[in-house]
Amino acid sequence: MNRDDERLRIGTELAERRKQMGKTQADIADATGVQRNHISRIEQGRYSVGFDTLQTIAEALDADIRIVPRK
Repeated sequence: MNRDDERLRIGTELAERRKQMGKTQADIADATGVQRNHISRIEQGRYSVGFDTLQTIAEALDADIRIVPRK
């Protein structure tokens, strides 16, 4: 998988988790201090997010960042 595909995969997973929690992008922006349009670009895989920001978003989604073997 290339990096663009991985950014999209991670963004999609973040969006799915957010929706499972019944949260909006604005809710996550308020909880994290990350601008809503930035959250949107991350979820769309259009932005290469740094670890600290990713961790902050994961915490707001009550989720962990994990490294797992590829299938």
